[in-house]
Amino acid sequence: MPFLELETSLPAAQLPQGFAGKLCSAAAAILSKPEERINVTVKSDLPMVVGGSAAPCAQLLVSSIAVVGTAEQNRGHSAKFFEFLTKELGLGADRILIRFYPLEPWQIGKKGTVMTFL
Repeated sequence: MPFLELETSLPAAQLPQGFAGKLCSAAAAILSKPEERINVTVKSDLPMVVGGSAAPCAQLLVSSIAVVGTAEQNRGHSAKFFEFLTKELGLGADRILIRFYPLEPWQIGKKGTVMTFL
C-alpha cells in the first residue's frame, strides 16, 4: 500500500491536467503495485526552497511496505520517478528531491485494524 505525497511550489494551474492520476499510474508501474493500492496526495502553490533557491521545485515522499527498503530498489525507483517528474512538471532534475521511507505492516491502519492482520 504505497503512499506518495508530492509537494511543489508550482501553481496548481501549471500542473498537467489529471496529474494526480498520472502520478498514481506511474507509481503503480514503478513500484509494481496495483493502482487500487496506490495513495497519492498533491500539494501545490507552496513556499519552498531547495538548495538555497526558491526557483520552482518539487519534493516527492514515497513510503511503502517492502518495495522501498534498499538502496538498490530505490536507485531504480528514483531514476523512473525522476524521468516521470521532469517530463510532467517541466522541472530540471536538480529542482526535484525524492525521499523514500519503508513502512512496516503494523504502521498502516485499514478497516479498523492494521495491515498486519489483513
